[in-house]
Amino acid sequence: MLKNLIDRFQLEKECTPSHINELLDFLQKAYISGQLSIVEYKMIFSELDKQNAEKPVFYF
Repeated sequence: MLKNLIDRFQLEKECTPSHINELLDFLQKAYISGQLSIVEYKMIFSELDKQNAEKPVFYF
C-alpha cells in the first residue's frame, strides 16, 4: 500500500518525496478529499507511523 502512495505522489507532484513526513501530508490530503477509504488510510498510516512519520508541532 505504501508503494502505491509513493507512486501516486510521484505522478501528481512529478518528483519523489524527500521525507516520510511528505507522504503523511499527502496521505491525509488524499483521505480528506475522498480519494482513500478509512480502511486504506489506517493501513497506510500504520506503515508511515512505523517509520516515525509525524506532523510538525506549531507553537503560537
